[in-house]
Amino acid sequence: MRYTSFNPPVRTLMGSGPSDVHPRVLTAMARPTIGHLDPAFIAMMEEIKGLLQYAFQTSNALTIPLSAPGSAGMECCFVNLVEPGEEVIVCVNGVFGERMKDSIERSGGVPIVIADPMGSPVDPNKLEETLRKHRDARLVAFVHAETSTGVLSDAKQLAEIAHHHDCLTIVDTVTSLGGSPLKVDEWGLDAVFSGSQKCLSCTPGLAPITLNDRALDKIKQRKIRVQSWFLDLNLLMGYWGSGKRAYHHTAPINTLYALHEALAMLQEEGLEHSWARHQHMHRALRSGIEAMGLAFLVKESVRLPQLNAIMVPQGVDDAVLRSRLLNDYNLEIGAGLGSLAGKIVRIGLMGYGANMKNVMYCLEALEAVLADMRAPIQKGVAMNAAQNVAVLN
Repeated sequence: MRYTSFNPPVRTLMGSGPSDVHPRVLTAMARPTIGHLDPAFIAMMEEIKGLLQYAFQTSNALTIPLSAPGSAGMECCFVNLVEPGEEVIVCVNGVFGERMKDSIERSGGVPIVIADPMGSPVDPNKLEETLRKHRDARLVAFVHAETSTGVLSDAKQLAEIAHHHDCLTIVDTVTSLGGSPLKVDEWGLDAVFSGSQKCLSCTPGLAPITLNDRALDKIKQRKIRVQSWFLDLNLLMGYWGSGKRAYHHTAPINTLYALHEALAMLQEEGLEHSWARHQHMHRALRSGIEAMGLAFLVKESVRLPQLNAIMVPQGVDDAVLRSRLLNDYNLEIGAGLGSLAGKIVRIGLMGYGANMKNVMYCLEALEAVLADMRAPIQKGVAMNAAQNVAVLN
């Protein structure tokens, strides 16, 4: 078979990620490729570190993007910080908490699981109680923004409890970075990982991480070396650290151009403005969704504005709904995961995609398809409800 150039369809990405990539970021990727040890590239690497420090709100020297997706950021934190036989408290309230548990086991650790229902935040009281029972534990892992449900846990409070019991924290901020308040230094978060493809409006494939001195001290005191060569932070900092750079791997040069552009745009907008914009777009979407008669999985007080889990109406096949939105409207929304498969759809409002045009388009398409599927919804009210919120704000 003879193949020609691949030309992807033009979609509106409103699922759980990737999100729509800003044209400026796409343009940045098309700039000339230079060497990964070129002085100009190394200068840009330093700028990326500074821009990531701003995004994470940290002064941590070890603040870098890994040349791999967010899942590698998770694995990097665990393989560096967890030693064989070590007890690790892991808070599981969704699919990505389960992945943390799996990563602990693969690192040779012993996970002590604190379980909360999907759609609920991590319970601080359960963490306190568990730490009292497991006094040898020195690590607490939790998801700040659980992508599988759209629930936001109180990272500051959980970190305070962990530190009271002399534990370090490993925190998943893949969906919160850039979209919800995240203050690494102020909240005392020790090892934090994220992804490039959500609220940063960058392409997938990079995992921003940041670790403080407490976390680095634990890594330096390991009794055995890190089991992963590629994710060993001792080696990675030889490439990403200050001063003379040592070859580690060939960095994804053009993808890092994209991240630099995305982070520069976040700085131009301002973090607080970005957080407020995501919240405002959520309020508009929420008004339209509720006017239609649909319900959210997560209660408003702990709901992620950028990841909206909507209950599938009775009698509606979610796979058919998503397929029709994709095929008829070029609109992608996400499916439910785990025990929520078939019960919810996930609508993302992330980064560049968190705008009123997308909100209105999503509501229009969703109403049209659900009405055609004879779902029990209110017709002709959703877009007005959303627009009213936009006007009021």
